[in-house]
Amino acid sequence: MGNLNRRVYTQQWRYSLVIFGLMFTFSLLAARAFYLQVVGKDYLQAQGQARYVREVTVKANRGRILDRNGQTLAVSTPVDSVWANPEEFTSAVHQWPELAQSLDINIEEIRQKAEKYKNKEFMYLKRHLPPVEAQKIMSLNIPGVNLQREYRRFYPAGPVASHVIGFTNIDEFGQEGVELAYNKHLTGKDGLKRVLRDRVGNTVENIENIESAVDGKDLHLSIDARLQHLAHRHLKSAVVEHKALAGTAVVLDARTGEVLAMVNEPSFNPNNRKDFDSDKFRNRAVTDMLEPGSTTKPFTVAMGLESGRFHPDTLVDTAPGYMRVGNRTIRDTHNYGLIDVSHVIIKSSNVGVTKIAMSFPVTKLRTLLAELGYGRSTHLGLPGEINGILPDRKKWRPIEHATISYGYGFAVTPVQIARAYTVLASGGRRLPLNILKQEKIPEGLQVIAPEVVAQVRTMMKNVVSSKGTARRAQMEKYSAAGKTGTAHKLINGRYSEDRYTSAFAGFAPAEDPRLIMVVVIDDPRGEHYYGGRVAAPVFSRVIAESLRLMNVPPDKIEMTAQAADKKIPAEKKS
Repeated sequence: MGNLNRRVYTQQWRYSLVIFGLMFTFSLLAARAFYLQVVGKDYLQAQGQARYVREVTVKANRGRILDRNGQTLAVSTPVDSVWANPEEFTSAVHQWPELAQSLDINIEEIRQKAEKYKNKEFMYLKRHLPPVEAQKIMSLNIPGVNLQREYRRFYPAGPVASHVIGFTNIDEFGQEGVELAYNKHLTGKDGLKRVLRDRVGNTVENIENIESAVDGKDLHLSIDARLQHLAHRHLKSAVVEHKALAGTAVVLDARTGEVLAMVNEPSFNPNNRKDFDSDKFRNRAVTDMLEPGSTTKPFTVAMGLESGRFHPDTLVDTAPGYMRVGNRTIRDTHNYGLIDVSHVIIKSSNVGVTKIAMSFPVTKLRTLLAELGYGRSTHLGLPGEINGILPDRKKWRPIEHATISYGYGFAVTPVQIARAYTVLASGGRRLPLNILKQEKIPEGLQVIAPEVVAQVRTMMKNVVSSKGTARRAQMEKYSAAGKTGTAHKLINGRYSEDRYTSAFAGFAPAEDPRLIMVVVIDDPRGEHYYGGRVAAPVFSRVIAESLRLMNVPPDKIEMTAQAADKKIPAEKKS
């Protein structure tokens, strides 16, 4: 009986112990759950967020660049960049060859990146893929591989406007041209949002928007894309035809000073980064200097006319076609003999313009050139723009006095020549230039008296005629005025005998100018090298088509009709 009682007692004790153990264990679990759910909640949530909640950048869209008519010249298009979490990515080594083939990269490049970023959480595999291609990459279902939405700059005009517009780098920061000059204006402000990502980095939920992205502002240029295309096409054709080293052309609005076209050749395609050649990046219109040559002569003559000592019919003896100045000889291409001031311009006589210039102190001509803007920036704000060189000596040698009168001894940029010609096209006022579209016509600075400009303009009209040096600048329906320039190139400190810079500067219509154009062909090596043969035809082709596109009424209709009347017999007229 006693043994039975002991067995019963032992069983009861064991049962109680088991019950106690279970209750104790349950109490511990309950206490742990209470701690996790209540006491340690904030800490655990913070730890979870640290692992799966991320603050990510929301990219702002860069502003568009538009021409004066609203045509897009630069725009940011959405693209996807492929990235990977190295820790997850390395677990799928067997899929790397397929990925490399899809991304069109070497598998060794993938291995090197994986090794380099093995202790990181992020690495780019390839940036800026079209969304369709990026989705094909994601369809491979490779662990750790993800997409990030970005933007890529696209330039619809391609090489046509590349020197003006420039380009951005892969992160959309301006590198050249307007993209660099107005980078702050175009660049927006990135936003920030908090997202929830899964263990392989995929975004599964947008939690909150911390700061909204602010897109960049659009930029409206003064450029007319239609004129830009015309200028580029005809300039390129001339460079190829005359086997030239390079070429530049600038078209201005004669009333406002706005840059309507600015082209260079050779050019480059800003959409194709693989073929970038930095030697082709510079905008020669604002970075390259040249001696302007005979394009300066109209201003020298204007100085003489404004003094009252010379008139268009004043005779100048240029015989025998050359003259000595100090120990140097100045020559004309022909012996023009006794000619009036008008024909000094029409025949582009170095001797004649030298005699006019040397009738005055050299400082008078130098002051006029400075007022034209030579030696001073045009303040277009384009990268690399230079001031040019306009000497200001205390004592000038006689030969320097002579050569400056016909465009030697100082250096300017093509766009500075164009600015100087606003004086001749706008009644003697030098207009400020602008690469941005303007709503108001600027007043400008009066440099030469309007009546003197009218006299010089008449002379320049005759230059663009059958008796002048720029016959090939003539247009069928529009009158024009201009001046050729052919200058020997300065090579290693000496003027080359067979290398030239060929130029033409002019405006049209002659009596009511709407467009100004400067064409410079650098080192033509073909059959011809004179500005009238090489540069003037580019002017006539571009300006004639541009005026038509701008709906400017032809000013030679009446002249054409009169000529037709002379050719058609009276009895056959209707």
